[in-house]
Amino acid sequence: MASTPNLEPWYVSLLGLAENFRTSNPPNIRLCIHCLQAILTCKPVPRIEARTHLQLGNILLTHTKNIDLARSHLEKAWSMSVSMQSADDIKFEAASVLGQIFEKQQIHAAEKDYNSACHLLGVGAEFAATARSDYSRLLFLLSKGMLLLIDKKMEEVHKTLSQAGTLIESYNGQPVQKESLKVFFLILQVCHYLMAGQVKSVKPALKNLQQIIQTITQLHTDEEPAISNPVESFHWLPIEHMCVLVYLVTVMHSMQAGYMDKAQKYTDKALMQIEKLKMLDAHPLLSTFQLMLLEHIIMCRLIMGNKTLAIQEIFQACQVCQQQPRLFTTHGAQVHTLLGLYAMSMNCMEAAEAQFKTAVKFIYVQIDKKNYSHSLKASAYYVQGLQSFFAARYNEAKRYLRETLKMANAEDLNRLTSCSLVLLGHIFLSLGNNSEALNMVTPAMQLAGKIPDVHVQLWASSLLKE
Repeated sequence: MASTPNLEPWYVSLLGLAENFRTSNPPNIRLCIHCLQAILTCKPVPRIEARTHLQLGNILLTHTKNIDLARSHLEKAWSMSVSMQSADDIKFEAASVLGQIFEKQQIHAAEKDYNSACHLLGVGAEFAATARSDYSRLLFLLSKGMLLLIDKKMEEVHKTLSQAGTLIESYNGQPVQKESLKVFFLILQVCHYLMAGQVKSVKPALKNLQQIIQTITQLHTDEEPAISNPVESFHWLPIEHMCVLVYLVTVMHSMQAGYMDKAQKYTDKALMQIEKLKMLDAHPLLSTFQLMLLEHIIMCRLIMGNKTLAIQEIFQACQVCQQQPRLFTTHGAQVHTLLGLYAMSMNCMEAAEAQFKTAVKFIYVQIDKKNYSHSLKASAYYVQGLQSFFAARYNEAKRYLRETLKMANAEDLNRLTSCSLVLLGHIFLSLGNNSEALNMVTPAMQLAGKIPDVHVQLWASSLLKE
């Protein structure tokens, strides 16, 4: 804590006392901190104020567990010294210590401590604003929105995305950067809709996303101008990976909407693109995309009755997990669930039950009642209707299924619509109302043929025979 010549006597005295308390045996850190805080109350010149914040930050970080307060002092020291002349020593030391803190705290998102992770991203957005980089500020904001989405804090997601959307519209940077930010924003918007089960509402955003990815691919082929601000020398995702990600969210939408042929088409394109990219650079993110695509295509195969292809692709999914063992930790439940569904399709119920039990062991889910998705709620009505049907409570079953149909039709959840119609047909047939049963089963059969869903088609066919 060395002082500088030509300083106020009160400052030198307080600094000397602080150093004395720090180096005494044993050290008296509490009184050392009091002395440094006293300096700040005396309203010193900016350079001394910045240095005192730096000293307080270092002391708190070394001798206490109050990391938030230490970080606050270090951030203050850095922000004050940035605009000062001859304060590089303060600026660089504060930045270095902050960097060490942030490096240690990067594991917050991985450990699902989303509050701490979002706080750090907020600090990053503030830093980008002081560095006059709207681009970096938007990247931090969108990353924060992504974590809030994972944490299902939907009100905060809406607020953050609204702010980011407004800033993107007024952004005047490089065209490639603006389009890249739009892709990030629209990916989050599409995922937000899909998590809420709003399959119909998402269509405009998804269409916009598909158009923008074509634009950015064309811009990327042109020579990019040099970036003047070093803070902006960062891309949230390579353009080639963005293309795969757009394919992936399109597949997710097609699956929820019940468009199996479309889901297969985009999965095939995405998997081919991944294979090409892996030849150049086998980035771990590509394996994650590959596994998610395989999970969706396997569900398609099982719905469409292609069991041979389904088991082959389950084997491929297991191979991807072997190449990246981390993926089996995050996707083990999905793989075992798919194996259970395959076993059910082969009428091996004991094996299916064993796979589902194993899948449950992988799952640790916290349900927030405020965040029910539209499609999940509609599906819950269907399950209740099915349960009432098996208990021969037909009127109750019809009430549940009508709620399912109302919600499914509102968001174009085609597979849920076809399942509900065929079950209603089964109920009317059980009640001896053949004409009403025919009115339900016929459109169910037609819709199941468009998906195509072989199981619903077989169910409907057997009812039509009766």
